[in-house]
Amino acid sequence: MPLYLSLEICSIIIPLIFSFEKKIGFYKKWPFLFVSIFITGMFFIPADIFFTQKGIWGFNPRYISDILIAGLPLEEWLFFVIIPYSSIFIHYVIIGYLPRVVLPANLVRIITAIILAGLMLIIITNFDKQYTLFSSSVMAIALFVSLLNKNSVLNIFYITFPIILIPFLIVNGILTGTLINDEVVWYNGAEIKGIRLLTIPVEDIAYGFSLILINLLIMGYLQKLFIKKAGSKIEP
Repeated sequence: MPLYLSLEICSIIIPLIFSFEKKIGFYKKWPFLFVSIFITGMFFIPADIFFTQKGIWGFNPRYISDILIAGLPLEEWLFFVIIPYSSIFIHYVIIGYLPRVVLPANLVRIITAIILAGLMLIIITNFDKQYTLFSSSVMAIALFVSLLNKNSVLNIFYITFPIILIPFLIVNGILTGTLINDEVVWYNGAEIKGIRLLTIPVEDIAYGFSLILINLLIMGYLQKLFIKKAGSKIEP
């Protein structure tokens, strides 16, 4: 079995098994989750295809299957299902077991303002690096939209994301060359800042943050829409 696919299976198996755990009941969120994964994928996958075609990143044939769809290996398509699923599962597990652990709204606004200022500086000074520009811009937009949301998910996501990062860094570290010869996914050095955590480009952290946050934002919107429609049906 290709290494990339093996890592994805390892990433999803525990979240799938425990999705039916009574305290969390994650399976109940599937309708909202899978719709959000589909909508988010409609943005991220075309960008992935474009960057692959432009040689901004690519895949080592030694570690992937022979199945290619629009120039992307099967595993890369699965990435946009498995990583959001596993990450959001962790997010809701933390909420389920630590429901009172929430950051104050004022602190969330301060943290977000600082991050946005940093992202703006990165964007302004890195127009020549396409992946740096893309990952920073998408993260900035996701944060800005989150601030506009009255029930901002950031007051919880700022707590859960560092925990989500632990398995994310393990999997992404291996994908980018940690503990293996060569790498599963390679990056064009001219299109990134060159700052790495182990072997992971710092842009990947912003990319992962945005991918998960956008899914959570869409899920929140869909849940509100469902509750609103369900409420209207029972009104006299």
